[in-house]
Amino acid sequence: MSTEKVTVLDVQNAKVERKKLVMVTAYDYPSGVLADKAGIDIVLVGDSLGMVVLGMEGTVEVTMEHMIHHIKAVVRGCKGPLIVGDMPFMSYNIDIGEAIYNAGRLVKEGGCEVIKLEGGVDFAPTIEAIVKAGIPVMGHIGLTPQTASALGGFKIQGRDAAAAKQIMDDARAIEDAGVFSIILEAVPAPLGKLISEAVAVPVIGIGAGPDVDGQVLVYHDVVGLYDRFVPKFVKQYAKISALILDALREYKKEVQEVSFPGPEHSFKMPDEALEQLKNLIKD
Repeated sequence: MSTEKVTVLDVQNAKVERKKLVMVTAYDYPSGVLADKAGIDIVLVGDSLGMVVLGMEGTVEVTMEHMIHHIKAVVRGCKGPLIVGDMPFMSYNIDIGEAIYNAGRLVKEGGCEVIKLEGGVDFAPTIEAIVKAGIPVMGHIGLTPQTASALGGFKIQGRDAAAAKQIMDDARAIEDAGVFSIILEAVPAPLGKLISEAVAVPVIGIGAGPDVDGQVLVYHDVVGLYDRFVPKFVKQYAKISALILDALREYKKEVQEVSFPGPEHSFKMPDEALEQLKNLIKD
């Protein structure tokens, strides 16, 4: 992928050119800057921020205001990757007109270039309407975290033939509706391969095996900042939470021992000015 600004067309062409897409989440300015410097292709400001940033139990509580706030921060620091804004739960589930309006808010107020929403066959009309309104849409099928309770929890999807066929139907339906790419989450690797072969748009996997068109992981999982729940499909490339904890403990120790701040961390005052101040205080 080019070091220039990544576009929807670049993402679509990557499949034709057999270039693997690299996608990661980001939720604030620092993570956006780092993703940008790393040359990541696509950055998703995901509603997973509810768990890894805001300490919620899941993604259902995340609001449009949360999403817009965090998208704006990422946009400030992330100039090269294509930036995707996640549609939060109930921002597109009730009414197509409301879905278009909320998608427009993420783009207009947040500053992302495209949006993502969860759902397959049932949400194809919504996707089609948003695309017709001029907003590119990334689909999300398989395990859909916003409705995980209806799927039996955060579990692998498509294990049996009927369930796998439904996910395949979902992929084809949202492709027909106009998505430019699809996130496929927590499905058996052979199903990931079949779906990637069945649709013309790029399929980006998260727990969908190696034979899809790209991969996405949560930023905090990649760098080892979130240990409350680590899915099987996650690889931690660093464990910086331990480094941060060590640094904070050392800081606490040095403050208590008065070894920090040292002379090199303190500002000086001319002796004459100090004596004048002391005399002024006496008066």
